[in-house]
Amino acid sequence: MEKTWLIVGLGNPGPEYELTPHNLGFLALDRLADRHGIRVSRKEAAALVGLGKVGSSAVIAAKPQTYMNVSGPSVRALLEKYELGPENLALVYDELALPWMNVRVRPKGSSAGHNGVESVARSLGTTDFARVRLGIHPGHPVGDGARFVLSPMRRAQWKELDELLEQAALAVESIIAEGVDKAMAKFNRRAQGLNTEDQ
Repeated sequence: MEKTWLIVGLGNPGPEYELTPHNLGFLALDRLADRHGIRVSRKEAAALVGLGKVGSSAVIAAKPQTYMNVSGPSVRALLEKYELGPENLALVYDELALPWMNVRVRPKGSSAGHNGVESVARSLGTTDFARVRLGIHPGHPVGDGARFVLSPMRRAQWKELDELLEQAALAVESIIAEGVDKAMAKFNRRAQGLNTEDQ
């Protein structure tokens, strides 16, 4: 039997956050849903949820509406509702430690200071869940990181955003179709400035 996946994009609800780097998880989830005709509109467990299929696998696509830093309880409630475990979860989110346009797949690991991921790990009691990390570092000093991730993306980034979201959707599809290890081999290109754990 095919594995059922809960795919969660992390972000912040509300129009003022829509086109900020911190909302890449939401935007990537929307792209994945669009590619597979999934309507993410049901309200469940403090999230917007859509049910559908990616390939032959059942997928629950979700965007917690609780604000980024407290996403965990919503994710846990969804896993419980659909009787799934952390091994059925893939989290999609922005990563300031990675260069803009970089897409990296990981099977597990620390939150690396990302409050949304930290909240999910704390709520689930484990860091053993797949994640797709989308690089947002612009390549120059950003100063206040919290302000940067919640500021609107620059016009130059908008032009590249489509390609980044497409790569993010393809990475999630690869995890679902082939498993995390094969998705890692396909998407984890080396990026400068990363520690050895991430290579």
